Amino acid sequence: MLILNFSHPLREEVVQSIEEETGSKVTAVREIPVQFDHDIPFEDQVKQLLDSGTAGLSSREWQTEDILVVPPAHSIIALALMAELDGRMGRLPAVIRLKPETGSLPTRFVFAEIIDLHQMRDRSRRSR
Repeated sequence: MLILNFSHPLREEVVQSIEEETGSKVTAVREIPVQFDHDIPFEDQVKQLLDSGTAGLSSREWQTEDILVVPPAHSIIALALMAELDGRMGRLPAVIRLKPETGSLPTRFVFAEIIDLHQMRDRSRRSR
């Protein structure tokens, strides 16, 4: 399983928690730094980000690899990224949600849950 991390680096304990939750081995974590220029359209920057060597997956890999995504904190970038990933993967990705560890100083983030956006979308369609 491949993790595409568009946020802060993941601690080893977080990766272990993800493996426990999914029952699958994480084969790689690709740390993809997100620094956008507010004067350039975000769509262009998202495409460039995913085409870069850091993410650098082939069309086949986007569609066949088991991929989990840690989205960036900036909501508009995250939304644009999800739209682009949906197009490349043929489905919305499953995302990793982190949460602050209670009582940690400095604040540390721990694994909270995996949200399968595609399954969530399919379930919500029943409510139309």
